[in-house]
Amino acid sequence: MGRRKRKQLIASLLMLLCSALCPTLSHADDAGLVASIEASHKFSKKLSASLEMEFRSRNNFRTADRVSIGGDVSYKLLPWLKAAAGYQLLIDNNKEKLTYQDDGVTYNNWRPSYWGLRHRFNVSLTASYKVQRVELSLRERWQYTYRPSNIVDNFDFDEAMWEDDEVKGKGKNVLRSRLQVEWDIPKCKFDPFASVEFHTTRELEKTRFIMGVEHTLKKKHAFKLYYRYQLTGSGSDEGNIHLLGLGYTYKF
Repeated sequence: MGRRKRKQLIASLLMLLCSALCPTLSHADDAGLVASIEASHKFSKKLSASLEMEFRSRNNFRTADRVSIGGDVSYKLLPWLKAAAGYQLLIDNNKEKLTYQDDGVTYNNWRPSYWGLRHRFNVSLTASYKVQRVELSLRERWQYTYRPSNIVDNFDFDEAMWEDDEVKGKGKNVLRSRLQVEWDIPKCKFDPFASVEFHTTRELEKTRFIMGVEHTLKKKHAFKLYYRYQLTGSGSDEGNIHLLGLGYTYKF
């Protein structure tokens, strides 16, 4: 297969995946950026660890949404099965909240946006299967996130004054199920990949569709460019969002 035909094949696959996985795109959806830097080290054929910093934006790229730092340790139980455990410290820019009186018109309270912390723990199992140059993987991850209580500003329109408001602490369990496919195309510097991931609590909370390419330079530097669409369900207080993802990993 020639170089031009390989490029056309990759483009066709991405277009087909986009049309199949993202049928409900809306002009009212938000847009943002995800940028990450990661360092990973392989201690042996089975044991490895990584440390990652990430930045996210929202409001059509104009507002910082979250900064996080975390790491994980993974171990190959079998040639096709990997176990991992990790922790993340999340620093969130929480959205403002405006409430109304019973008439639905008169303002009641206004809580401006504020920064807060969350602690996130996770354990996962990933099974993979390779057919020639195509690798399929299924990851099941249990995730627990705890938000400590926080005192924030709140404006009471009835009293026309600022007052302290407590955002109570809260814990949340989520099951994340991800199916991913990766292509290793001969004599091609870019490896395409695509995935779909379901976030489930008591109901389906959100679905993430990802398509992108990865390029590895001298076996130590890995660059990733991808598009992610997050479709939220009734169990989530987030909105649908288009995200442009940029990632860099240093392997040592």
